[in-house]
Amino acid sequence: MKLILMVAFQAMSLISISTASLQYNFYGSSCPNAEQTISNVVYGLIDADPSMAPALLRLHFHDCFVMGCDASILLDPTKANGSPEKTAIPLRGYDAVNKIKAAVEAVCPGKVSCADILAFAARDSVAKSGGFVYPVPSGRRDGNVSSAFSVFSSIPSPFFDADELVQSFAAKGLTVDDLVALSGAHSIGTAHCSGFKNRLYPTVDASLDASYAEALRAACPDGGGAADDGVVNNSHVSPATLGNQYFKNALAGRVLFTSDAALLAGRNDTAEKVRENAGDLTAWMARFAASMVKMGGIEVLTGARGEVRRFCNATNS
Repeated sequence: MKLILMVAFQAMSLISISTASLQYNFYGSSCPNAEQTISNVVYGLIDADPSMAPALLRLHFHDCFVMGCDASILLDPTKANGSPEKTAIPLRGYDAVNKIKAAVEAVCPGKVSCADILAFAARDSVAKSGGFVYPVPSGRRDGNVSSAFSVFSSIPSPFFDADELVQSFAAKGLTVDDLVALSGAHSIGTAHCSGFKNRLYPTVDASLDASYAEALRAACPDGGGAADDGVVNNSHVSPATLGNQYFKNALAGRVLFTSDAALLAGRNDTAEKVRENAGDLTAWMARFAASMVKMGGIEVLTGARGEVRRFCNATNS
């Protein structure tokens, strides 16, 4: 309990005013049981399948980085919208979000937006996989537009160098501190070999630990097509626990992506943040929580803009 309170207090002191259009306890009157209902479903989903924690975190990240935090990532293809965001990159967790939405609709029909559900589900995923919680402001509305094309111009590539990462995050109003803190999410989840094979073949990236590279080459042999695109854990140490292990892995040369290794190469500011987060778990938790809240405020729709969808995979019209 002390750790939870400490992280929440430190995170609140770091949160910027960019979320001013959102409110804490937004559903206090209209749906007072909303957040608890969402937490109950998310915890149950992760108990049944721990991989749901990184899946829900990634959905929230993708939603916010592409056209803002408006649940556009959840929309299915239709004749009207052509190819929406979810057709661009295969992600997991859509069925989980539908289950959460159904539970909330059963309690408070038409009150809680899918965009807020994504933000709350990400927070609850952190609580389950990382053991710390933080308050999340809400009041987001759901968007009506979704485009696969927007994904490729908005999502940071795993092949980016440090400068490209900094520029990508800056375009969303996020700082170097946010970039590095949020990268800690790579302490959980999995990655396809195709995302980092460039560091293994034809020669091994010199920044990779030799024994780690050997294990990755065994898991991801050269050649093959999409059907042979294997999956490995983002972290070889406690892969289901969200924490600062990612930063320790980075310092040891045991991270997967070019973008992961880039945080230690080419820029002193990102490298210093990696070392700071590796050395202080509680400080990283507070930074991560603050950056998650800040990210959750990117280009949000509030007030009369957007809508509250009845089903997360389709607009009301």
